[in-house]
Amino acid sequence: MANKRKIINDPVFGFLSIPNELIYDVLQHPYVQRLNRIRQLGLSYLVYPGAMHSRFGHSLGAMHLMHEAIGSLRLKGVEITEQEETSAMIAILLHDIGHGPFSHVLEHTIVDGVTHEDISLLMMERINEDLHGQLDTAIAIFKNEYPKHFLHQLISSQLDVDRMDYLCRDSFFTGVQEGRVASERLLKMLDVRDDKLVVQVKGIYSVEKFLVARRLMYWQVYLHKTSVAAEQHLIKILSRAKELARSQWPIANSQQLFCSPALRYFLYQNVTFEDFRVHSEALEQYALLDDNDVLSAIKAWISSDDKVLSALSESFIHRRLFRGELINAPLTENQRKELNAYYAGILGVTEEDASYLWSEHVSTSNTYSEKADTIDILYSDGTVRDIAEASEILDLEALTRKPTKRYLFKFRVES
Repeated sequence: MANKRKIINDPVFGFLSIPNELIYDVLQHPYVQRLNRIRQLGLSYLVYPGAMHSRFGHSLGAMHLMHEAIGSLRLKGVEITEQEETSAMIAILLHDIGHGPFSHVLEHTIVDGVTHEDISLLMMERINEDLHGQLDTAIAIFKNEYPKHFLHQLISSQLDVDRMDYLCRDSFFTGVQEGRVASERLLKMLDVRDDKLVVQVKGIYSVEKFLVARRLMYWQVYLHKTSVAAEQHLIKILSRAKELARSQWPIANSQQLFCSPALRYFLYQNVTFEDFRVHSEALEQYALLDDNDVLSAIKAWISSDDKVLSALSESFIHRRLFRGELINAPLTENQRKELNAYYAGILGVTEEDASYLWSEHVSTSNTYSEKADTIDILYSDGTVRDIAEASEILDLEALTRKPTKRYLFKFRVES
C-alpha cells in the first residue's frame, strides 16, 4: 500500500504532519470531511468578519497539539505506546464530529433532546465499524474508559488540547489578541502524577494567562451580544420553520418549505435520540447537514407566504439582527403579552405567532470549576496544589464565580 503520510499547512501552527495511514483514513471519512462545511465559530463572523474558519481546521489543530503533548510527556518518562498515541490523536480529531450547523443551534430547534456529544459518539462508532474496529482504543479514551486516565484529560478537562487550540485559533481569526495562549510552553510543562495531568510549577504563569484568556474570549467573542443575538434570531427562524412543518405534515412535496433533503428530514419529523441510536437514516441525514443547508433555506424562506418566517429570514440574511438589551430580571407575564401584542399589530399576525419575534436569553460562563478535573501544579518537592490555591494572582472566588447576563432580544422594525 502506498505511503499516505501527508503534510498540511495550518495558519496557526504551521506545518502539521499526518503520521500514519489510519489517521489519514479517518480524515478522509465523509463524516470528518463534513466539518469543512461547518464554521468553528458559528455566527461570530457577523461580528468578526475573519471568523470563517472551520471545525475541520480546529480538529486538525487539536490533533497536532495532542501529538506535541504526548511527545513532551514521553521526554519526562511517561510511558505512551504508539498505538495509544495514534488512538489519542484520533479521539481528539473526532471530538467535535457531532456538531451540527452553527454550533448548538440545532440542539435547541430541530432535534429533540439530542446533544452533539451524543451524536459524536454515534458517529465515532459508525466510523469504527467502517474501519473494522481499529478505533476501539480511541473510543475508550474518548469515553474515559481507558486505564490511562490522563489521556482522556488531554481531550476533555480544564486544561486540554481542545481548549488550547480553539483559544489560539479563534483569537487568530477574530483578531482578539487577548485570547492568545502560550500553548507550546503549556505543553512542555505537562507531566503526570498518579495517572493525572499536572503542570510543573515553572508553567504556573502560563496557566494563569490561559484561564484569563479563556474568560476574556468568552465575553468578547463566544458570548458577544451581537453573536448571541444572531444565534437567537436563527433559533427563532428554525423553530418557526419546524412549527410550520409540523402543522402541514404530511403534505405533497410541492407544498413543503424549500430545503435540502437532509434539512427536510429533520424539519418534518420529530427526531429523537432513539431514532439516532436505532435507525441509520437519522445519522446519515444528519451527516449531510451543514451550514450551507441552513443558509440556502433561509434565503428561499424570504419569499415564504408565512409573514413571520419571511420577516425573520429577510432580516437575518440582510444582517438586521435582533436588537439586544440587558434586563435585570425575567420578563413578567404582562411584559410578554405586551411584546406579543406589539408585534402582532406590526406584522398583522396572531399574538401566538408574534412570540417568534423576540427572545429572552441568559448568557453565563465560568472560568474554572473546582468540581471538575482540577488544574494541578507540581512543585519541585513533589507536592501538588490546585491552581486556585497555588496562584498568587488569580482570586479563587473570581475564578469559580459564574457571571450571568440576561438579555431581551427583539425583532427590528424598520421605520
